[in-house]
Amino acid sequence: QVQLVESGGGLVQPGGSLRLSCVASGSIFSTHVMGWYRQAPGKQRELVAAISSGGSINYADSVKGRFAISRDNAKNTVYLQMNSLKPDDTAVYYCHLLLAFSNYWGQGTQVTVSS
Repeated sequence: QVQLVESGGGLVQPGGSLRLSCVASGSIFSTHVMGWYRQAPGKQRELVAAISSGGSINYADSVKGRFAISRDNAKNTVYLQMNSLKPDDTAVYYCHLLLAFSNYWGQGTQVTVSS
């Protein structure tokens, strides 16, 4: 049984920074993709960033140059460093794992960007 636990959300002023963390527990095979999605009120869930077990990285255009995804394989942990945050980044952020054609989700963590 795979579980994902996120942490690091909160309230930040525009221009500020936050770092999200997601720890994966259970049987994580060598080939997989971990990433972050977000969902704002009234909007569909969207991909923010993803990183494969091989190190390939993909970002949404809206966060390129501001967000950085990284991983610690030894800790089964993926991070999302978010800089220059904007009010439009306000959403619930979900950790995601694609493993053996199955999708796993964390419980979500709220990120609010407001003055």
